[in-house]
Amino acid sequence: EDFNKQPQKKQTRVAPVLGPVKAILDEWIKEDMKKKKKFRRTAKRMWDLLKDNHGFEGSDRTVRDYVSLRKREFLNEADEAALPLESVPGTAQVDFGEAPFIYGGEEIVLPYLVVSFPSSNAFYFQVFPSQNKECFLEGMKRVFHHMGGVPKAIRFDNLSPAVKKVLPKGERQLTEEFQNFVLHYGFECEFCNPNSGNEKGHVEAMVKYVRNNFLLPGLHVIELDELNKELWTKAEKDRERKHYQKEWTISELFEEDRKSFLLLPAKEYECVRYEKLKADKYGYIKVDLNLYSTSPRYALSKVLVKISYNKVEILNEDNQLVVSHSRLYGQYRKSMKWQPYLNLMAKRPMALKYTSFYDQLPEEWKNYFGSCTVAEKPEALKLLAMILKDHDFDVITKALVIASEHGHPSVDAIKQVFYQLINGRGIRNEIKPKIPLPRLPEVTRGLNHYDQLHKGVDA
Repeated sequence: EDFNKQPQKKQTRVAPVLGPVKAILDEWIKEDMKKKKKFRRTAKRMWDLLKDNHGFEGSDRTVRDYVSLRKREFLNEADEAALPLESVPGTAQVDFGEAPFIYGGEEIVLPYLVVSFPSSNAFYFQVFPSQNKECFLEGMKRVFHHMGGVPKAIRFDNLSPAVKKVLPKGERQLTEEFQNFVLHYGFECEFCNPNSGNEKGHVEAMVKYVRNNFLLPGLHVIELDELNKELWTKAEKDRERKHYQKEWTISELFEEDRKSFLLLPAKEYECVRYEKLKADKYGYIKVDLNLYSTSPRYALSKVLVKISYNKVEILNEDNQLVVSHSRLYGQYRKSMKWQPYLNLMAKRPMALKYTSFYDQLPEEWKNYFGSCTVAEKPEALKLLAMILKDHDFDVITKALVIASEHGHPSVDAIKQVFYQLINGRGIRNEIKPKIPLPRLPEVTRGLNHYDQLHKGVDA
């Protein structure tokens, strides 16, 4: 009556030993796929854990075969989802853009780093003073730690902070700093073919979207760090809209990205580079054509310099900080920190007025040095050398003003008031007794006593 051929049902064999722990093994395999390879459990380790914690009685070969099969299946699922590449959850693309900003009343152009997620259409961005290696790595690190995870694969073009040289057959020679960064966070890096920016078209579109929707017209900037704190919220608020193709909001789709992220390493990567540089006879070292002061003791000597995106720190032979500068951008600029030079200046106090340090002094200190004796100037400079090592001018200037209330103070008087201020001494609250004071008889004073004595003598 019915000659329709029915498809045979796939026979499923019951695995009485392995069946109860399959879900546990699947969970472990998925967890490990988010970790670096060297941190993943081996099939042997999984077998040991099943025996010790779940009463498993099967052989290690059974577990090895199952784990091998499931890993291939999970990887095949990811490979199938990778067509097109842009739709894979947990992957990202990175690129720089540029936008105008208003700083100090002038319009300047600054770069901003965009990390975009093609699967969800989400993004983050941060503004930096340059497109150098330190800014490039700092931007990605900030995004990773803000999200609480690391994209499993990131696509770049052949930008110089990452790629030192493009080799044949698609290979890349990476810069040392970028290679260490990749190894630290464990993600896979993919590079576009030369002159093929379309291969990372999502982030290029996001660079334009960010500029048009968040950075134009030019924003007024006082501190970049404060501006960048606000940009997290702006990027996350933008996700409340629906995806341009999918029926979900971008924020919902981004949660799928999160699930595929790698775990953050235990330690945060320090985005710095170290250089051994020789100071000139004045104690200056040169970084990117800009000069930074060290200390007179390092004149014509080599020092270790720690360079980050916003700081240049001079270290001694024991890797201890000598002096720290804000990093200069541009060329042929100079940063001078006078504190290490003040003891030398104390030996030549008459040169004080002819230094840029004198121009930077608060007016109170200029007036004080103007009324100092020849002997007092060296002592005052030594005091400033000691105080400015750990404090700024605010408290020591306040101490000078207080000590000057009764005329020109000595250096010791200024020092005493300074330590009273920082230690909270020298100011006493009004005493309010808990019990009333006893009433004392009135005491009258005057010449009447002498009049009475005089009358007694006359008598």
